[in-house]
Amino acid sequence: MSALNFITPDWPVPANVKAVQTTRLGGVSLAPYASLNLGAHVSDDATAVATNRQLLKPYLPSEPVWLNQVHGIAVIDAAQSTCLQNADASLTTQPNVVCVTMTADCLPVLLCDKAGTVVAAVHAGWRGLCDGAIEATVHKMQVPPNEILAWLGPAIGPNAFEVDAEVRSQFIQHDQQAALAFKTHGDKWLCSMYLIAQQRLNALGVTQIYGCGVNEDFCTYSDEARFFSFRRDNMTGRMASLIWLSAAI
Repeated sequence: MSALNFITPDWPVPANVKAVQTTRLGGVSLAPYASLNLGAHVSDDATAVATNRQLLKPYLPSEPVWLNQVHGIAVIDAAQSTCLQNADASLTTQPNVVCVTMTADCLPVLLCDKAGTVVAAVHAGWRGLCDGAIEATVHKMQVPPNEILAWLGPAIGPNAFEVDAEVRSQFIQHDQQAALAFKTHGDKWLCSMYLIAQQRLNALGVTQIYGCGVNEDFCTYSDEARFFSFRRDNMTGRMASLIWLSAAI
């Protein structure tokens, strides 16, 4: 596997903050999980998933602290946790501890502070986004929000993510400005998780936001060559968004 199959987040982070976004390219899994499926919970061959995770090792300082993602808002300290805890976000202040979130349409959010003292990875599907996964993580980082940078990773885009009126209503009940993130689509609605994430971050005081939906356009649903998409394919793999602090030089 070549690092060329990765997306390197483009954001002005401190030199000790490292991050990488995988695509579906470069692994050994067979269709419908072809090829770099990192999800061990999607009925892919276990040996193939293990091999794919091994392929990440040259690019990471340690094994990622994989989560059992449940579309909630729980945040764990990756340095104090074992793999597969029920959570949808992790953070660390320790060097060489890798926080990770896996997605295939849901929105991955990477966070760090300007001083390079804490990093976090958030799994923000629509339920977690609505219920406050981003807010829970920012609060647990325990740094001033105006010192935080955010990178939004590949997710299902605003021209593909169709939801019903109930989903729209839940977001608007939380914040009236969420209405701006929806447009009518027949008897349903198209939703921009990117815009809602930006609204939620801005409300917290986080204004330095980069990545997909901001200055890049990586829609998992429409870009079948590069990305897994659960909404498009149902049976499919998972990509990883990873972030860590490098050891001091």
